[in-house]
Amino acid sequence: MEPVFWALAIPAVVFAGVSKGGFGSGAAFAATPILALVVEPAVALALMLPLLMLMDVAALRAYWRGWHAPSARVLILGAIPGIAVAGLLYDHAPPDLFRFLIGALAVGFVAFQLAQRAGWLAFGAGAFAARTGYLAGATAGFTSFISHAGGPPVAVFLLSQPIRKTVYQATVVIVFWAINLLKLVPFLWLGFFTVQSATLSLMLAPVAFFGVWLGVRLHHMVPESYFFALTYVLLTVTGARLIWVSLAG
Repeated sequence: MEPVFWALAIPAVVFAGVSKGGFGSGAAFAATPILALVVEPAVALALMLPLLMLMDVAALRAYWRGWHAPSARVLILGAIPGIAVAGLLYDHAPPDLFRFLIGALAVGFVAFQLAQRAGWLAFGAGAFAARTGYLAGATAGFTSFISHAGGPPVAVFLLSQPIRKTVYQATVVIVFWAINLLKLVPFLWLGFFTVQSATLSLMLAPVAFFGVWLGVRLHHMVPESYFFALTYVLLTVTGARLIWVSLAG
């Protein structure tokens, strides 16, 4: 409840909502490493999950039935074992390990995006492959549980197919709506949620809805490159800081 928390939480949640609403959800997990700078990783995860679920519901309305159903199906089914493995690991690991993993995922996301844009990673359009989708879903389920960071494996799978921008966005929205819903049970089982985290999530809910609304509006107005340029800076700084703190601890 300190001012520094709100100074970080409000823009982080708005940023996540904008990503959810209009830019493929890939940068939405930036809110988790930002919050993990001032609270325990489990608290950051618990605080963000209800907000991400609200964002998913808000974004679904804008992209309803616009998704690629076969891709969505295999990604969601594949996420189930990935979530289960991450839940079992989390119950037996110290907080500093997950600070390190969250930081590494943040920096890795930036490296992935920059390599893709530099042409070092190319995803030529090909036919739909269910096995690849299950693998991408399992990876997304695991990384989404650790840091709400399932975007890259889903992006790789979808971009390997000839898919339009809005279909891509709609597929990402429905996939992460389901993944976040699936994460709710192990989060409850692990005791992540507290009265305080639920209260803070409720207080930040209007901020989350505003972010999604803004993201939907910006989807057709703002070049994706501008949005992700800010994402890369935020994730590099926060990711490096979390890695440093985890190793020092």
